[in-house]
Amino acid sequence: MLVQRLLMRLATTLVTLLGVAVIVFVVIRVVPGNPIAMMLPPGATAADIDRLRALYGLDKSIAEQFFIWLGGVVRGDFGTSISTRQPVLSLVLGRLPATLELATLALFIAVALGGLLAVIGTRRRGTRTEAAIDVANGVGLSVPDFLWGLLLIILLGVVWPVFFISGRVSPQLDLPVVTNFYLFESVIRLRLDLTANLLAHMLLPAVALALPLAAIIAQLLKQALKETMHVDYVTLARTRGYGETRVILREALPNAVLPTLTLVGVQFTFLIGGTVIIERLFSYEGLGNMAIDAVINRDLPLIQGIVIVFAVLFTLVNLLVDLTYALLNPRLRHG
Repeated sequence: MLVQRLLMRLATTLVTLLGVAVIVFVVIRVVPGNPIAMMLPPGATAADIDRLRALYGLDKSIAEQFFIWLGGVVRGDFGTSISTRQPVLSLVLGRLPATLELATLALFIAVALGGLLAVIGTRRRGTRTEAAIDVANGVGLSVPDFLWGLLLIILLGVVWPVFFISGRVSPQLDLPVVTNFYLFESVIRLRLDLTANLLAHMLLPAVALALPLAAIIAQLLKQALKETMHVDYVTLARTRGYGETRVILREALPNAVLPTLTLVGVQFTFLIGGTVIIERLFSYEGLGNMAIDAVINRDLPLIQGIVIVFAVLFTLVNLLVDLTYALLNPRLRHG
């Protein structure tokens, strides 16, 4: 049953990626703007324009361009960036680790904060503490991540300059890294000074991304916990003399967390997409920041590559969440 589910999801993933590729390829070519005009120097002739159009394949029909591009993608060739004249795949893979590290840190913060608020709200249900948590969740849901980012920049970057508000790492630090996963490698190599510097740059954008998600997690998990607190095995645990906190953590939480798991996976994909604005706001050198530059420069190959990579991330995360839910839920695992 699980193997069939996996094969079905893989087939659905491939169809989804093909649909995304078609839509993105067509849409970015019908919107106004000429990327070739941005590359030409003053006084360029018609022959220069025709030469560049032929070089980037823009002299062919959209259908021909798509199949040529798709064939290259299958071979691992995403084309050449119009603005930087470098291979798209190397550019995207160079920036992807920064975005993944930022999104993962934001996810950890959101899960920790949301889970803590949910447990406290359940433990103190019916009191002013729960009411205050509900108000905090409402504020977290109402304020978008970019506005949280602006508030954090003003408060902790300008008024009280505790953290960095731009960049990924201080330029004066030595980077003895092999990959672009700076944070991961700094921990592995025990470069605690580099780890601290990276976290000081990442914390504010990560918190800005995490706060809305933490509010969603806290709201859903608290509701699931309150419903679980009335089932038989929780009542039995109370009769054995277990304290309320232990009942929540040991008995109610493992069963209440399943619906929250699906939400966290789905919201994580939106969190990755949300890095586009946050990275720009904090001048963070990630994939989202590159995406905005690509749109401004009408860099069609780079835009296509970034969107495809985002689409692959979204589908893989959803696939992983679906399979994890099936493994944790016996009814789905045994069909």
